[in-house]
Amino acid sequence: MLVNSLKIIVPIAAFLLWSSLFTVDERQEAILFQFGEILEADYEPGLHFKIPFVNNVRKFDNRILTIDQKPERFLTQEKKDLIVDSYVKWRIVDVVQYYKTTQGDELTAGRLLYENINNGLRDEFGKRSIQEIVSGDRAQIMSLMTQQASQRAKSLGIEVVDVRVKKVDYPERVSNSVYQRMRAEREREARDFRSKGHEASERIQADADRQSSILLAEAYRDSEIARGEGDARATEIYAKAFNQDREFYKFSRSLTAYQKTFSNSGDVILLEPDSEYFRYFKDSSGNIKK
Repeated sequence: MLVNSLKIIVPIAAFLLWSSLFTVDERQEAILFQFGEILEADYEPGLHFKIPFVNNVRKFDNRILTIDQKPERFLTQEKKDLIVDSYVKWRIVDVVQYYKTTQGDELTAGRLLYENINNGLRDEFGKRSIQEIVSGDRAQIMSLMTQQASQRAKSLGIEVVDVRVKKVDYPERVSNSVYQRMRAEREREARDFRSKGHEASERIQADADRQSSILLAEAYRDSEIARGEGDARATEIYAKAFNQDREFYKFSRSLTAYQKTFSNSGDVILLEPDSEYFRYFKDSSGNIKK
C-alpha cells in the first residue's frame, strides 16, 4: 500500500517541484505574472522559484537586436525623391514598460520604433539638399537620429543603440535619368579633353615646324656665308697667284681645261685651227703664229 502511494506521490512531487522552478539566462529578461498581472521583474541570471499553476513566466531577449525595414521614400529640401535604406539596433532596458507598450512582441516594437525613426529621418532629410545628404551630412543625420530615437524609445522601454543609413538612392526612373546625364557629362568632358589635347598637339607641332624652319634657314645662311667666304678666299689666292706669273697661270688653266675636255676617248670638239683654245698646242709660249 505504501509503495503504491509513493509511486503516485513522488511523480506528483517531482512535477510540482519542476513546475515551481525556472531559470533566467544572462541573455534574457524575465517577468513573473500572477493571473495575468505583473508580479515581479528584473530577475538576475540563475535559478528562481514560482508558484505552480498560479504564476507564469515570460522571457525576452535582452541582447542588441536589429530591425531592417524595407527602403522608404523621403523628400529633400529641393522636393526631390530619395529612396533611403536604413536599419536600427536596439535592446530592452525596461522590460516591464516594454511589455506594457508592446505586449512583448518584437514586430510591434519594431513598428513603433520605426515610426518614430522614419518621422525623424523625414524631418532631417527635408531640411537638407541632396548634395548635403550625400557629401557630408549623413554621419550627422545618423548621430542625431540615434539620439532622438533613443529619447523617444524610452517610452517603449527600449534603448536605441544605433541608427544607420545603408544606402541613399534615387527612384529607379530617376536613377536611369541621372545615369544618362552623368554619362553625357563624362562624354562631354572626354571630348573637351581630347579637343584640348589635339589643340596642344597642333601647337607643339607648329612650334616644332617653325623651329625646324628657323634652324634650316640659319644653317643655309651660315653655309652660304662660309661658301662665299671660301670663294672669296679662293679668288683672292687665284688672283695673287695670277699676278705673280700670269703666263704660267694661263698655261696651268689651259692644261686643266685640256685634261677635262679630253678625259674620255669618245669626246669630240669642233673648233677652228687658229682658235685661242689651241694656242699651247702650237707653241709652248702660247703665241699664236699668224
